[in-house]
Amino acid sequence: MKTDIEIAESITPQNIREIAKKLSIAEEDLFCYGNYIAKVKAKNSADKGKLVLVTAINPTPQGEGKTTVAIGLADGLSKIGVKTALALREPSLGPVFGVKGGAAGGGYSQVYPMAEINLHFTGDLHAITAANNMLAAMVDNHIFQGNVLGIDPNNIVFKRCLDVNDRVLRDTYIQSTPQQSHKADFVITAASEIMAIFCLAKNMDDLILRLGNILVAYTFDGRPIYAKQLKAESAMAILLKDAFKPNLVQTLEGTPAFIHGGPFANVAHGCNSIQATYTAMSYADFTVTEAGFGADLGAEKFLDIKCREAGIAPNVVVLVASIRALKLNGGMEKEQLAESGEEFLLKGCANLEGHIENLKKFGVPVVVALNRFGTDTTEEMLIVKQLCDALNVKFTVCDSFEKGGWGAVALAKEVKALAEENAEPKINYLYDLEDDFKDKITKIAVDYYGASKVEFSKQAIKRLKQVEKLIKGLPVCMAKTQYSFSDDPALLGRPTDFVFHISDIEYRAGAKFVVVISKSILLMFGLPKVPNACKMTIDSDERITGLY
Repeated sequence: MKTDIEIAESITPQNIREIAKKLSIAEEDLFCYGNYIAKVKAKNSADKGKLVLVTAINPTPQGEGKTTVAIGLADGLSKIGVKTALALREPSLGPVFGVKGGAAGGGYSQVYPMAEINLHFTGDLHAITAANNMLAAMVDNHIFQGNVLGIDPNNIVFKRCLDVNDRVLRDTYIQSTPQQSHKADFVITAASEIMAIFCLAKNMDDLILRLGNILVAYTFDGRPIYAKQLKAESAMAILLKDAFKPNLVQTLEGTPAFIHGGPFANVAHGCNSIQATYTAMSYADFTVTEAGFGADLGAEKFLDIKCREAGIAPNVVVLVASIRALKLNGGMEKEQLAESGEEFLLKGCANLEGHIENLKKFGVPVVVALNRFGTDTTEEMLIVKQLCDALNVKFTVCDSFEKGGWGAVALAKEVKALAEENAEPKINYLYDLEDDFKDKITKIAVDYYGASKVEFSKQAIKRLKQVEKLIKGLPVCMAKTQYSFSDDPALLGRPTDFVFHISDIEYRAGAKFVVVISKSILLMFGLPKVPNACKMTIDSDERITGLY
């Protein structure tokens, strides 16, 4: 089979204006970046279409094809005559040049143009990085210029960001005055509060309000200081003005795709922008979207955070699984995943069972999509189907990687039928916003992850007390490993009787949620021994290889 880039180069893409016409987007609402990329004037509400959420079981480090299935499903719906749009996240340069690679799908289920989307695209992440770091600079400049507000340099909670994996920036110090240095740690841009605000703001006024409400520091006597007190919100909004419009591209088969915003689900809320989702739902009859990593992370945050904020609900949830990921969760070594091993598969199915049971708690219909790999056997696929039958959930094999939309037609038909049955969806949230923060955290960790109890560090207790003095009634955003229900990436499958450890709490006042940081999770990643960056080349014709 051809490589992803070879497949992408073999198709004849449609002009982006033709893609826009499929959704009846007016010419004056289209801002073209060449022939194949455009920004679109956003809609500020969801007026029309049904919504499909694509999530997954706990993945292998290489990912399990959740985005590939989402793209294939959108193309499959188009094949059966449904007016469909995608609403996906933008890739981060961190994983692209690190371990996981790009986030543009794969095989014959890709969004186009893959290289541009995986790299700088329309510059959205650079704009978010610039806005973030300008605020950080204004905080330090305020201290340098006399510090009228009385900001305690040792109690600045707003962090700088960068869209690359650079572990040395986790623990840095800067000189704010000739006499004063203080910690100035970095997070990856996808984990920044500006990214969260960018994705959760419903319009420009909402964006400006949220930017102004960012908690940046505390004073020497413990008073909170917000970005609006530094008069920084409008300048940040100006930097984000163009980026804030959703991006429109296409799949290899010409299905419209909105790609906008890119928070990670392990360290942030993991969903694309509300504006992109609103816009897709307003123009299409069906919108297919995805949430990062497994359903323990992205789906929970999509339902408990994004849906609450946006006033939307999915008509159906697609849970992506793969034989290799189930084997890994059953204890099989990564190097052996292509080999047969029914005993590992049977044991690993507990992970799939856990995610199915969890999603049912939200009261949304679930269909399992098995993303087929070439090494999967009929016997292995039957084992997964039998589990789904026993749990009374729909099951289908998705072969969109090799066959594109035609490989997802069966899934598309199941999704369409379930969505039409659930025409007026409602969500049973895991917690009430009125619950106190400890109760919300416990409900997620114990009732959803399966922990026996939750332990808070001294730092977490200190920060939680600070937050409780400032605000109540916000959702919580859990930051934990993507490889396990627990906070330990080595506890695969469906662990029980484990303690969930909370190391820190961060109040994201602009994003309107509280980040709960579990043991050992990092908000700035590092590169592996041999990063993807080392495998890439570009020739004199600017043809890139190794980007996937």
